[in-house]
Amino acid sequence: MIVWINGAFGAGKTTLAEELRRRLPDALSFDPEHIGLLLRFSAPPPETGDFQDLPLWRRTTAEFATGLHREYGRHVVTPMTLVNPDYRDEIFKALAAADVPLLHVFLDVSPDELRRRITEQVLVPHDPKADAEARAFRLGNVDRCVAARADLPAGTLVLDGGRYDPARLADQVLAALPG
Repeated sequence: MIVWINGAFGAGKTTLAEELRRRLPDALSFDPEHIGLLLRFSAPPPETGDFQDLPLWRRTTAEFATGLHREYGRHVVTPMTLVNPDYRDEIFKALAAADVPLLHVFLDVSPDELRRRITEQVLVPHDPKADAEARAFRLGNVDRCVAARADLPAGTLVLDGGRYDPARLADQVLAALPG
């Protein structure tokens, strides 16, 4: 099954993914950000600067997740902010069309807590300019990411990422996995 961990920047997706990988040692890890980085080096950038706006990113993300699931038959833990409902639906429908089971997890965290976490994080070590740009991008998207909570698809496992630590969140995800 694909365990897609969604939520705002700073919600704790990567931390939860690491905890799940610790508890599910046979699970695979897939970060669609890497596809975005590949596209930054290989394709013309979108006008927005956000690689998720590239149809190729969305197709490749769905195809790669499907390939990992089919090739290895293991859980695939995927931490990725995906708040544009059209893009989320495009990827999730492609997974469903390929008969890939999906557990969509959304980490719900208050805007104030997200801003605090993002402000305190070191995002790009040893490059103050890139760190500041990444921080500004994340802070500039807090409200959009929080608003995505209102438009989640049915069956999404919504977890309080501001209240529970990664171990407790992982307990809830593991309890939601089939058999």
